[in-house]
Amino acid sequence: MTSKATTPEQYIKELPTDRKEPVSKLRETVLKNLPKGFKEIIGYGMLGYVVPHEIYPAGYHCDPKLELPFMNIASQKNFIALYHMGLYGSPEMLKWFTTAYAKQSPSKLDMGKSCIRFKKPEHIPYKLIGELVKKISVKDWINLYEKNLNRQR
Repeated sequence: MTSKATTPEQYIKELPTDRKEPVSKLRETVLKNLPKGFKEIIGYGMLGYVVPHEIYPAGYHCDPKLELPFMNIASQKNFIALYHMGLYGSPEMLKWFTTAYAKQSPSKLDMGKSCIRFKKPEHIPYKLIGELVKKISVKDWINLYEKNLNRQR
């Protein structure tokens, strides 16, 4: 569900009551573990974490006016979603995450290419998400992004 919020605090304030705590805790986990250089924004109607233009002036290839996206958190209709582009761009990171998730979580992983869906907020593995967030620096993300972008050209 796309939000019209303009700040992370407004985004969380507008969530349904049962989503406020888990989304807030997920946001806190990300912010606590987010490597230096990433910036929190509202993007695509979700909480977003990007590489700002000051660090990566080229911006996002689909629309260079946008800062380079890295992660998003969203409250969707039937689940809470964590979008992590590193999982999409790095087979090694994806393998690490899926293996670690299987060992640590009581539920089966519900995942798309970069979207991890949590239908039951009590099953969100906050510690594992914190580890995932720490795994890639701004520099590493830019390198991975450019490597994958050059493969497409």
